[in-house]
Amino acid sequence: MRRREILLGGLTLLAGCSILPKVQEPTTLYTLTPKTTFPPNLPSVNWQLVVELPTAAAGIDSSRIALSHDPFTLEYYAKAAWTDNAPGMVQTLLIESFERTGKIVAVGPESAGLRPDFILKTDLRAFQANYRNGDPVPTVVVRVSAKLVAMPQRRIVRAIDSDKSVKAVGSTFEDVLNAFDDALGHVLKDIVVYTLTTPVIPAATAG
Repeated sequence: MRRREILLGGLTLLAGCSILPKVQEPTTLYTLTPKTTFPPNLPSVNWQLVVELPTAAAGIDSSRIALSHDPFTLEYYAKAAWTDNAPGMVQTLLIESFERTGKIVAVGPESAGLRPDFILKTDLRAFQANYRNGDPVPTVVVRVSAKLVAMPQRRIVRAIDSDKSVKAVGSTFEDVLNAFDDALGHVLKDIVVYTLTTPVIPAATAG
């Protein structure tokens, strides 16, 4: 299966207790997969990269799995959630995708303690399943805007915009998750390839 699932159940351990707490209905947690296939001619780089936590609108900055029936509203699937808030999950998968290339010296989040040559700033602009015109089969939309910032000058050296829409093959939740995985995988690959093929900008010399 192309994703990992963790089932959280309400477990109640009672010892000599006369009042039983209410057991909540279980929520299944889902995650997606990093990108693992890249062009064979992807160059190796000798610099370090920090991938910042993506920014996102409040409706997407959630562990709940978003869906939409029209352009003006956002809803969520019941009894299902991501293993992390969507921006945190995307950050983790983006870092793992860079690592899977084997083409970069070091990559990590801000907390990794790297001395980065570049910082990747991202904005998660769409991450939901769209149901339109009564169609029970949704189209998953993932859109990310990214900027590669050279350090220590803090100069933007490349802007990357990637979006992908994937029509689910069916109406089951598993079909929706596979569409999320396909759409995000396309965007992850775009960002990794564009980042690693950015020409190195020489550091500015003191005048």
